Amino acid sequence: MFVRYFISKKSWILLFIGLLGLTDLLILFDQGVRVEPTSFIYLNSLYIILFVVFFIWRYKKETRYLKAVAKLQKDMQTNWFESLPHPDNELDKITDNLLKEASIHFKQMISQVKEAQLIENDFTASWIHEIKTPLTAMKLIMDAEHNPDISKIESEWLRIHLLVERQLYMTRLPALESDYVLERLSLQRLAIEEIQELAPWCMEKNLAVSIEGQDATVVTDRKWCRFIIRQILTNAIKYSPSDTSLTFRTAVTEPENVFLDIIDEGPGIQPHDLPRIFDKGFTGGNGRIHNAATGLGLYLAQTVAAKIGITLQVNSSQPQGTTMRMTFTDSNAFETVRREQVNNIPL
Repeated sequence: MFVRYFISKKSWILLFIGLLGLTDLLILFDQGVRVEPTSFIYLNSLYIILFVVFFIWRYKKETRYLKAVAKLQKDMQTNWFESLPHPDNELDKITDNLLKEASIHFKQMISQVKEAQLIENDFTASWIHEIKTPLTAMKLIMDAEHNPDISKIESEWLRIHLLVERQLYMTRLPALESDYVLERLSLQRLAIEEIQELAPWCMEKNLAVSIEGQDATVVTDRKWCRFIIRQILTNAIKYSPSDTSLTFRTAVTEPENVFLDIIDEGPGIQPHDLPRIFDKGFTGGNGRIHNAATGLGLYLAQTVAAKIGITLQVNSSQPQGTTMRMTFTDSNAFETVRREQVNNIPL
């Protein structure tokens, strides 16, 4: 900052050097002015010291606001404008007003974009709710029929139903914090509910499903936790060969952490794909084989899990299948933060 300021004020420095040099020439060559050598040195030293003091004073005064602006490049916070100091001169005031107008302008633009997104989400949610009506009617008709071939139609219906449900959850995801209800729930019961939901797909591929381990209660939101299990289970069914098995295993560790492992006997995940399986849109080697892969399931599961205090881990070795682990802590992280906010509200 000092070097830049020094270069920007070179006109000051050149003016000072010129005036000091002109003064010294007049003293040396003007016969009417007589100055002792010691006084000559003293006068030059005094001028230089005064100029240096003046230069440092102006540097500190004029760069205080600029330093605060430069700091924003490294640490841009939400309330960045309020952290700026009061401008000391007209140039800083012009910069301050420009930043203020830019802040207001971009906030208005962001507000308009958010409003457009909300409208789009409302339209999407409305469409999803409307399409669920004929899907429900189709399900009732299929349940009433006893034709063996109806199972194929039911399997395809389930795929459509899952896609519609996932889209509905995607529209709700930005407002998850306002759609969150904590309960103490049986972890194995949550798994059973999702297994029953996807039973037609499992039967189509003749997959055996088993639940092992000690059941445990967890503090979580039923709907969003089931959504995470559904994304993992959907992936497991999709990539599992026919006539294999899926295993749900629960366990409780010493620090009161609860695990749910979802284990399949699929082709596994290639080692170089493991670090990226939760990235949005990443399908990996297996996903390229299955053209229906979108790369959204595990990304959405990880996004929701991070918001509600669940940790997702993957363990896979080709060709021995994949284990997806959900870890629940005893004290839910999301609820802890929310409780602290509630306690800090003044009465």
